[in-house]
Amino acid sequence: MSMQTAFYARIGELTDDWMDLFGYAAPAVVTDTLAEYRAVRETVGLMDFSMLRKLDVTGPGALSLLDGLVTRNLAKVRPGHIAYGALVDEGGKMVDDCTASVFSAGSVRFCGANDRDAELFAAAAAGTDVAVHPFTDDMPHLCVQGPRSRDLLRSLSDRDLSNAAFPYYTFADGVPIAGIPVFMTRLGYTAELGYELWVERERAVDLWDALMAAGTRFGMALIGMTALDVLRIEGGFIIGGVEYDPTVSPYECGLGWAVDFDKPHLHGRDGLLRDKDATTLRLASVVLDDGGAQASGAQLYQRDGSDPVGFVTQAVRSPHLGGRTLGLAKLRRPHHAAGTAVVAVVEGTEIPGEVVPHPVYDPKRTRAKETA
Repeated sequence: MSMQTAFYARIGELTDDWMDLFGYAAPAVVTDTLAEYRAVRETVGLMDFSMLRKLDVTGPGALSLLDGLVTRNLAKVRPGHIAYGALVDEGGKMVDDCTASVFSAGSVRFCGANDRDAELFAAAAAGTDVAVHPFTDDMPHLCVQGPRSRDLLRSLSDRDLSNAAFPYYTFADGVPIAGIPVFMTRLGYTAELGYELWVERERAVDLWDALMAAGTRFGMALIGMTALDVLRIEGGFIIGGVEYDPTVSPYECGLGWAVDFDKPHLHGRDGLLRDKDATTLRLASVVLDDGGAQASGAQLYQRDGSDPVGFVTQAVRSPHLGGRTLGLAKLRRPHHAAGTAVVAVVEGTEIPGEVVPHPVYDPKRTRAKETA
């Protein structure tokens, strides 16, 4: 049975359509998937992301310990900034995609989606002065995403939220939102301007109520996970259990860029070095003439050949593309290149398609980096 977040009762007043996400109950659809999607693209959307796993790593050597486990070079990350990357096992295969918020050399806040994260960190910290503190349920969090997200938060806070004061991939602790202190990050999963608000559990419902009351003025909508899938696929974002599992390397799921071999300690180095060239599949975006969600998992073939060249991980009908079928896909090199003609076999029917530039929506992240 799925666990419940601190916002479950409030969300349950708005929908009874639930799904399981990383072991927790999450709303699938609240009102209408297209309306929820449009709120994020045009105004502002609110999402419950409390199910993401949270850990504080503290003590002398905390940053060094974490740096040895994730693929990014955290020594290059300035205090107050966030690094996104991969956590891999000893063989260099994916455990999680994750963020690390660096407070100092002795304090880092980690966020992922896999219970193995805490196990890896605890094993690495054994016998050291570094403490690993999981606190997922103690600090639920909400995502506020969309072009009016900054306006909404400004209406509830006297904190300077300008781009100069609070740029992309930074964080701040103790930000007052309707008088409630939150840990705030500026990032998201939608390719829009957005923020995450982490709050002490006892103030979670207060924060929810304040955002819901203020959000009406800005056209805010509560977002279900079905709409989020559309947003993430357009934005090229990956998710565990779909684009990767424990057999997949970062190079296959689009995170090869986040592997830094120059740092002195890199967990899974030998496997990562092996997979850098040996992994044949690469993440791409593919547009099909039809199929919709039924194209998820479809095998992909060359238009002029019978050999499979890859498969669709998940597909949706993309409003950004006028309702055309868009999927994230794994394709063998060099078939992952934009412009490659493919055929998908969907429920026994051959559907033509093409590999397109990835990601499809705002590839330079100009909207997420909104500087006003």
